[in-house]
Amino acid sequence: MSPHTTPIVDTENDLELTERIISPDGTRVGNPQLDRYVEDVDFQTLRDLHRDMVVVRRIDAEGVALQRQGQLGLWAPCNGQEAAQVGTARALASHDYVFPSYRETGVMYVRGAEPGDYARMWRGEEGAAYDPDALRIAPLQIIIGAQTLHAVGYGLGILHDGADDVAVSYFGDGATSQGDVNEAMVFAASYGAPVVFVCQNNHWAISEPVGLQSQYPLAGRAPGFGIPSLRVDGNDVLASLAAMRWALEHARSGKGPAYLEMVTYRMGPHTTADDPKRYRDDAELAKWRERDPIARLEAHLSAAGELPHEHLDAVQVQADAVARDMRAATIGMVTRPALAVFDGVYAEPHSGLERQRAEYAAYLATYEEV
Repeated sequence: MSPHTTPIVDTENDLELTERIISPDGTRVGNPQLDRYVEDVDFQTLRDLHRDMVVVRRIDAEGVALQRQGQLGLWAPCNGQEAAQVGTARALASHDYVFPSYRETGVMYVRGAEPGDYARMWRGEEGAAYDPDALRIAPLQIIIGAQTLHAVGYGLGILHDGADDVAVSYFGDGATSQGDVNEAMVFAASYGAPVVFVCQNNHWAISEPVGLQSQYPLAGRAPGFGIPSLRVDGNDVLASLAAMRWALEHARSGKGPAYLEMVTYRMGPHTTADDPKRYRDDAELAKWRERDPIARLEAHLSAAGELPHEHLDAVQVQADAVARDMRAATIGMVTRPALAVFDGVYAEPHSGLERQRAEYAAYLATYEEV
């Protein structure tokens, strides 16, 4: 894909300009570049991917509800982006390491997150949201685009160790305008680091549409750094799986980084602190509802006679159970004493830290006197 030949961004027909395997109406279409990467995918695997997406959407809905009820300070919805996240994450090897932004709930689920892991950071509790070593996922990153630099640093470590791992960084379309992302691609390309950059183009960087910040598809930027790229229909879970397998094969084989632009859509707000009705047209939202990733896969399976009611019922039961466990874990969290924030910062006593602890203790004491 060349930035000199790619068309100007066309938000009306965005999905028509992407690589896909299953069309929005559920029809299987041939794709010479991607088909070979999913030759092993049978209907049972597709039902497993369907299950993953339904459960992730239920987790997301529970996160929004918990925030609205005052149990979480904030939540970053991923409704509409399930295929891009589940499809790419299912392609990863267990030893690969993920560097996420703050919206990768689907990636967390696929990597084996526990019920409380989804909410712990958004509730402001102890440590990161989860154990990074257990999930092989770095802590959620709020600073836009910073995780791409971390991924490249890790990728350079992979090269140094001669390991077979790949570092994978997820970020949004808005992050592509950040210096960190571009600098990360410079380093990754220059040193041949085994990194896969996954841009989830959900069309809105908070209230700024992607067409305003880029006149060309975002995948067209990567070749300028010497990085091969694919622009993929991110609402097609099978294409997402195939494209990620292509990117991982490229990076793991010593050819350096690869880049995926997953064209999808953020159906909800940027976060629960945002009101998209102030900047987004209802007609645009309705158009993307017709391209729903879960409904697309259901249409494909149903047409093939491979979507039994027993599967749908079991999936709903599992999704509700995961949501119940998430709610129970969230409400049951015990907040550490405020001064515990100073514990474990240094291995040995530190005079500067002790001074700060004393100052903070004095500040907290003013509330006890009221």
